[in-house]
Amino acid sequence: MQNLHQTLGIIAGVLALVGYIPYIISIFAHKTRPNKASWFIWTLVGGLLAFSYIATGDKTSIWLPLGYFLGPFITAILSIRYGYAEWSRLDKICVITAVMSLVPWLMANNPLVTLYINMFIDLAGALPTIVKTYREPESEDFIAWFIFFIANTLEVFSVSKWTLAGAYPIYLFFLAGTIVLLILKDKIKEKFKKKSEAID
Repeated sequence: MQNLHQTLGIIAGVLALVGYIPYIISIFAHKTRPNKASWFIWTLVGGLLAFSYIATGDKTSIWLPLGYFLGPFITAILSIRYGYAEWSRLDKICVITAVMSLVPWLMANNPLVTLYINMFIDLAGALPTIVKTYREPESEDFIAWFIFFIANTLEVFSVSKWTLAGAYPIYLFFLAGTIVLLILKDKIKEKFKKKSEAID
């Protein structure tokens, strides 16, 4: 069973990296416009979360956090040129919140506490992209986020021992799922509209 958890964790990590291939291609094609605040925060928190996750002891599911450090780092660099030129008020608030959250992270001696602080920072990074995707669903790549969603789903099943640290893969599962739904929301609305018109 341990080998199964480890295999799922490795597959999740590989998929997490694979998902960045269509995402980066979409950026170069000027279809996806990455939010600078989100990706720089995710780069920071990816490294911190990977460290914290190792410290909690469940190394079978460390592959996804590692994937979510390397991918955001590359995307963050690309966002400098291909992202939005201006920083919104929400972007600035989230970046300040993330930086301020590093203080309790540095002071905490408990790996679990640092893990939850990192999750909070990660959420601060997610908010600008969630809001952007809600307003402009076409500004994010569906294929990439769907791959991330599959990776996060496998990550949930890769956890060999459920502890409070298991909140991280569950959080990632809901985050990717939320963005996938936001990307599809207009298409879903249109589909329901057509069905409603057909019934009438």
